[in-house]
Amino acid sequence: MKKSIYYLLVIAAGCCYMATTQAQSIQRHKKWKLAWSDEFNYTGLPDSTKWGYQTGKSGWGNNELQYYTAADTHNAKVENGNLYITARNTGTGDHHYTSARMITKNKGDWKYGKLEVKAKLPKGRGLWPAIWMLSTDNEYGGWPESGEIDVMEHVGYMKDSIFGSLHSKTYNHIIGTQKTKGIFIKNPYDKFHVYAVEWTPDHITFLLDGQVYYQVANEHKGHEGWPFDKRFFLLLNVAVGGNWGGKEGVDETVFPAAMQVDYVRMYDRIE
Repeated sequence: MKKSIYYLLVIAAGCCYMATTQAQSIQRHKKWKLAWSDEFNYTGLPDSTKWGYQTGKSGWGNNELQYYTAADTHNAKVENGNLYITARNTGTGDHHYTSARMITKNKGDWKYGKLEVKAKLPKGRGLWPAIWMLSTDNEYGGWPESGEIDVMEHVGYMKDSIFGSLHSKTYNHIIGTQKTKGIFIKNPYDKFHVYAVEWTPDHITFLLDGQVYYQVANEHKGHEGWPFDKRFFLLLNVAVGGNWGGKEGVDETVFPAAMQVDYVRMYDRIE
Protein backbone atom coordinates (compact mmCIF):
# COMPACT_ATOMS: atom_id res chain seq x y z
CA MET A 1 0.00 0.00 0.00
CA LYS A 2 1.33 3.45 -0.85
CA LYS A 3 2.26 5.57 2.14
CA SER A 4 -0.12 8.40 1.23
CA ILE A 5 -3.14 6.08 0.96
CA TYR A 6 -2.17 4.29 4.15
CA TYR A 7 -2.02 7.49 6.16
CA LEU A 8 -5.39 8.67 4.86
CA LEU A 9 -6.89 5.48 6.24
CA VAL A 10 -5.08 6.05 9.52
CA ILE A 11 -6.45 9.55 10.05
CA ALA A 12 -9.95 8.45 9.08
CA ALA A 13 -9.78 5.96 11.94
CA GLY A 14 -8.27 8.45 14.36
CA CYS A 15 -11.48 9.46 16.11
CA CYS A 16 -12.42 5.84 16.75
CA TYR A 17 -8.99 5.18 18.21
CA MET A 18 -9.19 8.15 20.55
CA ALA A 19 -12.57 6.96 21.80
CA THR A 20 -11.20 3.52 22.67
CA THR A 21 -7.87 4.65 24.10
CA GLN A 22 -9.49 5.75 27.33
CA ALA A 23 -10.62 2.20 28.01
CA GLN A 24 -7.23 0.66 27.33
CA SER A 25 -4.61 0.07 29.99
CA ILE A 26 -1.69 2.40 29.22
CA GLN A 27 1.53 1.43 30.98
CA ARG A 28 3.96 4.28 31.59
CA HIS A 29 7.25 4.69 33.35
CA LYS A 30 6.92 7.38 36.03
CA LYS A 31 10.43 8.58 36.91
CA TRP A 32 12.82 10.33 34.54
CA LYS A 33 15.92 12.50 34.81
CA LEU A 34 17.23 14.96 32.25
CA ALA A 35 20.20 13.47 30.36
CA TRP A 36 20.66 15.69 27.28
CA SER A 37 19.12 18.91 26.01
CA ASP A 38 19.42 21.92 23.78
CA GLU A 39 17.43 24.94 24.98
CA PHE A 40 18.70 27.11 22.08
CA ASN A 41 19.65 29.97 24.38
CA TYR A 42 22.32 31.26 22.01
CA THR A 43 22.58 32.81 18.54
CA GLY A 44 24.02 31.53 15.27
CA LEU A 45 24.55 28.03 13.95
CA PRO A 46 23.23 25.10 16.03
CA ASP A 47 25.68 23.82 18.68
CA SER A 48 28.15 21.62 16.79
CA THR A 49 28.84 19.53 19.89
CA LYS A 50 25.22 18.38 19.77
CA TRP A 51 24.19 18.55 16.11
CA GLY A 52 25.47 17.32 12.77
CA TYR A 53 23.85 17.24 9.33
CA GLN A 54 22.85 14.84 6.61
CA THR A 55 23.32 16.59 3.28
CA GLY A 56 22.60 16.38 -0.43
CA LYS A 57 19.73 15.72 -2.78
CA SER A 58 18.92 12.04 -3.18
CA GLY A 59 15.17 11.90 -2.72
CA TRP A 60 15.85 10.14 0.61
CA GLY A 61 13.78 7.12 -0.41
CA ASN A 62 10.62 9.22 -0.82
CA ASN A 63 11.28 11.23 -4.02
CA GLU A 64 11.71 14.39 -1.95
CA LEU A 65 12.72 17.57 -3.78
CA GLN A 66 14.96 19.44 -1.34
CA TYR A 67 18.73 19.72 -1.15
CA TYR A 68 19.91 19.48 2.47
CA THR A 69 22.73 21.87 3.36
CA ALA A 70 25.29 21.71 6.20
CA ALA A 71 25.95 24.48 8.72
CA ASP A 72 24.16 27.08 6.59
CA THR A 73 22.26 29.75 8.53
CA HIS A 74 19.87 30.12 5.60
CA ASN A 75 18.49 26.69 6.55
CA ALA A 76 19.48 26.11 10.20
CA LYS A 77 19.82 28.99 12.60
CA VAL A 78 19.32 29.74 16.29
CA GLU A 79 17.97 33.11 17.33
CA ASN A 80 15.50 34.55 19.84
CA GLY A 81 15.64 31.34 21.88
CA ASN A 82 14.51 29.09 19.02
CA LEU A 83 16.02 26.85 16.39
CA TYR A 84 14.72 27.61 12.89
CA ILE A 85 14.90 24.86 10.26
CA THR A 86 13.92 26.71 7.11
CA ALA A 87 12.94 25.36 3.71
CA ARG A 88 13.61 27.82 0.89
CA ASN A 89 12.89 28.09 -2.82
CA THR A 90 16.05 29.38 -4.47
CA GLY A 91 14.94 28.58 -8.01
CA THR A 92 18.41 27.26 -8.85
CA GLY A 93 18.94 23.79 -10.38
CA ASP A 94 19.55 20.97 -7.91
CA HIS A 95 19.33 23.59 -5.17
CA HIS A 96 15.86 24.73 -6.24
CA TYR A 97 14.63 23.87 -2.75
CA THR A 98 17.03 23.89 0.19
CA SER A 99 16.47 22.85 3.79
CA ALA A 100 18.28 21.18 6.71
CA ARG A 101 18.26 17.68 8.15
CA MET A 102 19.85 17.93 11.57
CA ILE A 103 21.03 14.86 13.47
CA THR A 104 22.48 13.99 16.87
CA LYS A 105 24.27 10.83 15.68
CA ASN A 106 27.40 10.15 17.76
CA LYS A 107 26.62 13.32 19.73
CA GLY A 108 23.34 12.25 21.28
CA ASP A 109 22.49 8.55 21.11
CA TRP A 110 20.15 6.74 23.45
CA LYS A 111 18.77 3.33 24.31
CA TYR A 112 15.43 3.97 26.00
CA GLY A 113 14.32 7.27 27.46
CA LYS A 114 11.77 10.05 27.16
CA LEU A 115 12.16 12.55 24.32
CA GLU A 116 10.36 15.91 24.31
CA VAL A 117 10.51 18.42 21.47
CA LYS A 118 8.59 21.68 21.74
CA ALA A 119 7.97 22.98 18.25
CA LYS A 120 5.84 25.12 15.97
CA LEU A 121 5.28 23.64 12.52
CA PRO A 122 5.67 25.31 9.12
CA LYS A 123 2.49 25.94 7.16
CA GLY A 124 2.09 25.11 3.50
CA ARG A 125 1.07 22.49 0.97
CA GLY A 126 4.09 20.42 -0.02
CA LEU A 127 5.94 20.78 3.30
CA TRP A 128 6.79 17.68 5.34
CA PRO A 129 8.33 18.49 8.75
CA ALA A 130 9.43 15.59 10.95
CA ILE A 131 10.84 14.77 14.38
CA TRP A 132 12.12 11.20 14.32
CA MET A 133 14.77 8.66 15.34
CA LEU A 134 16.93 6.10 13.56
CA SER A 135 19.28 3.35 14.69
CA THR A 136 22.80 4.60 15.37
CA ASP A 137 24.62 1.37 14.56
CA ASN A 138 22.17 -0.52 12.27
CA GLU A 139 23.01 -3.75 14.04
CA TYR A 140 20.01 -5.52 12.54
CA GLY A 141 20.67 -4.29 8.99
CA GLY A 142 19.54 -1.43 6.78
CA TRP A 143 16.12 0.19 6.81
CA PRO A 144 13.65 -0.98 7.97
CA GLU A 145 15.35 -3.87 9.80
CA SER A 146 17.03 -1.66 12.42
CA GLY A 147 13.91 0.40 13.04
CA GLU A 148 12.55 3.93 12.85
CA ILE A 149 10.61 5.93 15.45
CA ASP A 150 8.58 8.79 14.00
CA VAL A 151 7.86 11.03 16.97
CA MET A 152 5.94 13.51 14.80
CA GLU A 153 5.23 13.77 11.09
CA HIS A 154 3.03 16.35 9.42
CA VAL A 155 2.16 17.01 5.78
CA GLY A 156 0.98 20.44 4.75
CA TYR A 157 -2.11 19.39 2.85
CA MET A 158 -3.49 17.70 6.01
CA LYS A 159 -3.61 20.88 8.06
CA ASP A 160 -5.06 19.50 11.28
CA SER A 161 -3.21 16.22 11.72
CA ILE A 162 0.06 14.82 13.02
CA PHE A 163 1.23 11.21 13.10
CA GLY A 164 3.31 8.97 15.35
CA SER A 165 4.70 5.76 13.83
CA LEU A 166 7.07 2.83 14.21
CA HIS A 167 8.81 0.97 11.39
CA SER A 168 10.50 -2.43 11.51
CA LYS A 169 11.04 -5.36 9.19
CA THR A 170 7.67 -6.82 10.14
CA TYR A 171 5.81 -3.53 10.45
CA ASN A 172 6.51 -0.87 7.83
CA HIS A 173 4.63 1.23 5.29
CA ILE A 174 6.19 -0.48 2.26
CA ILE A 175 4.08 -3.56 3.02
CA GLY A 176 1.23 -1.63 4.62
CA THR A 177 1.74 -2.94 8.15
CA GLN A 178 3.44 -0.09 10.02
CA LYS A 179 2.40 0.76 13.55
CA THR A 180 0.93 4.26 13.28
CA LYS A 181 -1.77 6.59 14.56
CA GLY A 182 -2.88 10.03 13.50
CA ILE A 183 -4.32 12.64 15.81
CA PHE A 184 -6.06 15.93 15.18
CA ILE A 185 -4.16 18.97 16.38
CA LYS A 186 -5.34 22.53 16.91
CA ASN A 187 -3.14 25.46 15.84
CA PRO A 188 0.03 23.56 14.83
CA TYR A 189 1.29 26.65 12.97
CA ASP A 190 0.44 29.39 15.44
CA LYS A 191 1.30 27.73 18.75
CA PHE A 192 4.09 25.57 20.11
CA HIS A 193 3.20 21.99 21.01
CA VAL A 194 5.24 19.34 22.80
CA TYR A 195 5.76 16.18 20.77
CA ALA A 196 7.08 13.29 22.84
CA VAL A 197 7.77 9.58 23.11
CA GLU A 198 8.42 7.45 26.16
CA TRP A 199 10.57 4.47 25.17
CA THR A 200 11.10 1.50 27.47
CA PRO A 201 11.97 -2.17 26.84
CA ASP A 202 8.26 -3.04 26.79
CA HIS A 203 6.47 -0.07 25.20
CA ILE A 204 6.84 3.00 23.03
CA THR A 205 4.28 5.63 23.96
CA PHE A 206 3.40 8.68 21.86
CA LEU A 207 2.24 11.92 23.48
CA LEU A 208 0.98 15.31 22.33
CA ASP A 209 1.17 18.08 24.93
CA GLY A 210 1.53 15.51 27.68
CA GLN A 211 -1.48 13.43 26.62
CA VAL A 212 -1.03 9.85 25.43
CA TYR A 213 -2.59 9.15 22.04
CA TYR A 214 -0.87 5.90 21.04
CA GLN A 215 1.12 3.09 22.62
CA VAL A 216 2.84 0.13 20.97
CA ALA A 217 3.81 -2.90 23.04
CA ASN A 218 6.83 -5.12 22.50
CA GLU A 219 5.43 -8.46 21.37
CA HIS A 220 8.72 -10.16 22.33
CA LYS A 221 8.89 -12.01 19.01
CA GLY A 222 12.38 -10.90 18.03
CA HIS A 223 14.05 -7.94 16.41
CA GLU A 224 12.05 -8.28 13.17
CA GLY A 225 9.12 -6.66 14.96
CA TRP A 226 10.98 -4.88 17.77
CA PRO A 227 14.45 -3.60 16.83
CA PHE A 228 14.10 -0.90 19.48
CA ASP A 229 16.59 -2.39 21.93
CA LYS A 230 19.63 -0.61 20.46
CA ARG A 231 20.93 2.95 20.37
CA PHE A 232 18.99 5.54 18.37
CA PHE A 233 19.71 9.14 17.40
CA LEU A 234 17.39 12.09 16.72
CA LEU A 235 16.65 13.79 13.40
CA LEU A 236 14.89 17.12 12.81
CA ASN A 237 14.07 18.16 9.26
CA VAL A 238 11.68 19.92 6.90
CA ALA A 239 11.29 18.08 3.61
CA VAL A 240 9.69 19.44 0.44
CA GLY A 241 7.43 17.31 -1.74
CA GLY A 242 7.94 13.56 -1.82
CA ASN A 243 5.58 10.63 -2.14
CA TRP A 244 3.53 11.71 0.85
CA GLY A 245 4.42 15.35 1.47
CA GLY A 246 4.00 16.25 -2.20
CA LYS A 247 0.93 14.15 -2.89
CA GLU A 248 -1.09 17.30 -3.68
CA GLY A 249 1.78 19.30 -5.11
CA VAL A 250 3.91 22.12 -3.70
CA ASP A 251 2.58 25.61 -3.09
CA GLU A 252 5.37 27.88 -4.33
CA THR A 253 4.05 30.83 -2.31
CA VAL A 254 4.80 29.33 1.13
CA PHE A 255 8.58 29.79 1.09
CA PRO A 256 10.56 30.46 3.18
CA ALA A 257 8.89 28.18 5.69
CA ALA A 258 10.42 27.27 9.06
CA MET A 259 9.87 24.73 11.80
CA GLN A 260 10.64 26.52 15.05
CA VAL A 261 11.98 24.46 17.94
CA ASP A 262 11.96 25.88 21.46
CA TYR A 263 13.79 22.96 23.07
CA VAL A 264 14.86 19.35 22.73
CA ARG A 265 15.10 17.29 25.94
CA MET A 266 16.03 13.68 26.44
CA TYR A 267 15.48 11.97 29.79
CA ASP A 268 16.86 8.72 31.19
CA ARG A 269 14.72 6.33 33.18
CA ILE A 270 15.07 6.24 36.95
CA GLU A 271 14.41 2.67 38.10
